[in-house]
Amino acid sequence: MTYTELVAAIKSYTENDYTTTDVNTFIQNAEQRIYNSVQIPDLRKNVTGTISINNRFLEVPTDWLATYSISVIDSNNEHNYLLNKDVNFIRESFPDTDAAFNGKPQYYAIFDDTSFILGPTPDIGYSAELHYYFYPATIVTAGNSWLGDNFDTVLFYGALLEAAAYLKENDEITNQYKERYTESLNELKGLGEGKNMRDAYRSGQARIPVPRSQRA
Repeated sequence: MTYTELVAAIKSYTENDYTTTDVNTFIQNAEQRIYNSVQIPDLRKNVTGTISINNRFLEVPTDWLATYSISVIDSNNEHNYLLNKDVNFIRESFPDTDAAFNGKPQYYAIFDDTSFILGPTPDIGYSAELHYYFYPATIVTAGNSWLGDNFDTVLFYGALLEAAAYLKENDEITNQYKERYTESLNELKGLGEGKNMRDAYRSGQARIPVPRSQRA
């Protein structure tokens, strides 16, 4: 479903000729609600960068939604994956006022909207890789999107829910939209979880060797 098709479907279903501004708001609010509720494997990417000596902050990409993993890459090109911790743990355990606490980063936390904080503070420069879920371009500006191409029902009913709130629809209509939206969202969650289960290594799960006698 393209943007044009989605707008036409919303107007037809609700029998209301919304302004472009209003219908775009419904769609974008629905997108944000969906992306914040489901981690979609297809909407992940990797970026690499540099961690500077004595700088314990790492910039967050502008399209960042959630972190999948952060790793520090050493001189042997080995990836050392950082553990997610609380900001206060990192600040208290690795005060940046004492270089004796500096070393290869082992932990990270979300510091604010624009940066991660690392601990220990880097003792030298390192390469780093961030694997993360991202906010894709909205269908409003792009004309199409992953949701529109692959799971348009959840986007459609999400937008209808937003429209119902705007129009102050009665509970019966609102609950119908909510039920359809919830069903579609759960199906989307199932799709994401199914893809994550296909490769345990990709999901960071430990693999337990199966004795030969138990193998099919």
